[in-house]
Amino acid sequence: MTRPSDLFDLTRLDPALRELVDQPRPWDVLAAMDRHLNALPNEVTVEEGATVHPTAILEGAVTVRAGAIIEAHAHVRGPALIEAGATVGHAALVRDGCILAAGAKVGHASEAKRSLLLPGAKAPHFNYVGDSILGTDVNLGAGVKIANLKNDGSTIHVGPVDTHLRKFGAALGDDVHVGCNAVLGPGAVIGARTLIYAGATVRGDVPADRIVKHRAVGEIVERLPSGPPGT
Repeated sequence: MTRPSDLFDLTRLDPALRELVDQPRPWDVLAAMDRHLNALPNEVTVEEGATVHPTAILEGAVTVRAGAIIEAHAHVRGPALIEAGATVGHAALVRDGCILAAGAKVGHASEAKRSLLLPGAKAPHFNYVGDSILGTDVNLGAGVKIANLKNDGSTIHVGPVDTHLRKFGAALGDDVHVGCNAVLGPGAVIGARTLIYAGATVRGDVPADRIVKHRAVGEIVERLPSGPPGT
């Protein structure tokens, strides 16, 4: 079984994040994150030096550290922790148990739910990230979706291992890059530095330093002249 320490370089993380991430199994990180968020103040706390646009909505147990940015029309619903240097972009939705570490971004029209974005991880355009962990400097292309629930509602397996969870999206190792409109999960565990081509659908374990290729077969044909309207 792939451990979080196989996916994430713990030496790149500050002590608090290292404690969160250093768990027996990837999905255990989510429970550790829940415990960490439950210790935050049960109110909106915006530190001096944070930038929150007047049209943004913050509700519940939300802590925004100095240096974080919440852009116009964003919605952050706690519990949530937005660390210094993190950004919640225009019209983004961050909800129900998220931590955005330094330099992380949930960007324009993206949604993150109960997810941990480690330093520099980005879901910048039209993404959905559900019940997932994104490693340091992960980047999701526009339109990437990380699904967290099976169609039949049964528990999610990672390979042969039953997580006993109905909701678990993916754990993406450090420096993973995912092409536009790819779909990951439920239960995808992607090794560090792996590249996933645009449009791919990925589940299960993918080792580190791989390329997941997806090439649609296209055809170009001659366009024949059309007749007058009505013929």
